[in-house]
Amino acid sequence: MTDNNHDIEQPEERAPKRVIGTPSPATSTSLLGREEPRKTDVVQVPGVVPQDEATARKGERYAALCFLVAFLGGIGFVVSYVVFQVGDIEKTQVSNLALGGTLTLALLGLAAGLTTWVRLVMPKYNLVQERHAMASDPATRSYVAETFLQGANESGIAKRPLLRRTLLAAAAPLGLAPLVLLRDLGPSHTNFPAKLRHTVWGEKTKDGQPRKLVVEGSGSPIRAADFNSPGGILSVVPEGYEHDLNALAKATLILIKFRPEELKSGTNLNWTHDGIVAYSKICTHVGCPAALYEQTTHHILCPCHQSTFDAADGAKVIFGPAARPLPQLPIAVDNEGYLVATADFAVPVGPSFWERGDAEAEVRENGAQQ
Repeated sequence: MTDNNHDIEQPEERAPKRVIGTPSPATSTSLLGREEPRKTDVVQVPGVVPQDEATARKGERYAALCFLVAFLGGIGFVVSYVVFQVGDIEKTQVSNLALGGTLTLALLGLAAGLTTWVRLVMPKYNLVQERHAMASDPATRSYVAETFLQGANESGIAKRPLLRRTLLAAAAPLGLAPLVLLRDLGPSHTNFPAKLRHTVWGEKTKDGQPRKLVVEGSGSPIRAADFNSPGGILSVVPEGYEHDLNALAKATLILIKFRPEELKSGTNLNWTHDGIVAYSKICTHVGCPAALYEQTTHHILCPCHQSTFDAADGAKVIFGPAARPLPQLPIAVDNEGYLVATADFAVPVGPSFWERGDAEAEVRENGAQQ
């Protein structure tokens, strides 16, 4: 006997229902590459005017050309960063020109492409935003005018001309203040670069004598015989400029006492006296005061970014981001035994690369003339 109760009719196969949140079926979901154009019904939206197809195609080509230029400019920027290295002032100029030119080309091409896209490809929008009338009603305007006049009368500005005139006189110079401050945005005279790359150590005193080294804070001159303890260190400023912050920003020194056998070849022995060496205190990285000294290793440390200099070897860089040694100042003693500066630094102090380039060019020119 055949049991037909299990012969259940199977439903016809059909596509599964789409889960809410998933994209609807489409012939292609690729954003890049070629696709067969699909005919879609253009939905007319009030205030939106579709762009003419011929104009849109032309805008598409122009925008694509601009994006290609931006792409080449970006590649050129990366290549320029790798190829054009800095080392002297000429190489730095070439590097800056290459980096600036390619980056400008990349940003300009990108901006031009986006602007062309918006103006020639995208539709035009004519939208109207409804707003209420901005003007207040006559009663409100009348109330404001009465309140203003009442406050003016109560302040006395109308009936007290002395106050009014002196107030205007006090405010007038404030309008000229921005014009005065503009002079700090650039050099005020032709020797501005020369002032930056020289310090007051190269100047003589009023009686024509070399400038003495004095202790920072106390202003006391230093006798070489009194500074005779190896490993000692002093912070030193130029005589006559103890309180001139503009001068001290470039002229402050660190004075270190060595044993003669501790000094290495990097130190200019002709600029020392009895093992006493004077270095610029201004770090050659970003200009912080490099005043920490480790006596056992003879290392000068800048606390800002940990640039480390070997004081026994001409203050050469042994660690950190600084690019050059601390400049050494030539010193000697006068007839009374006080330490004095015999000349200015041979190279500019501090981190200013362009100053150093100008000074090195000047040294080369002077050497060629000699």
